[in-house]
Amino acid sequence: MFIYNVTTNIEESVHEEWLQWMKDTHIPEMLATGKFTQAKMCKVLVEEELGGFTYSVQFTVPDQETLQEYYIEDANELRQKAMELFAGKFVSFRTELEIISEH
Repeated sequence: MFIYNVTTNIEESVHEEWLQWMKDTHIPEMLATGKFTQAKMCKVLVEEELGGFTYSVQFTVPDQETLQEYYIEDANELRQKAMELFAGKFVSFRTELEIISEH
């Protein structure tokens, strides 16, 4: 199992709108691709020098092949929607994690 992690710092001016969009639209659209088995959204509890709010969204994916399919088939369209709504108001970076053990 793998985790596709997206960490985003969102400006305070659009924070509430972005948060609602993530919960009601973006995360359900990501899950609707059929490539992810679950998602967790976490608030990062560190004050950022940039200001704003930081969140980590972790999408569980069964294998790297499925994640590659997401990149090829879905990623550009889904990322574009965020850019259209919140351009210049956020910074994101992505990390791929391999689950070694769960306890």
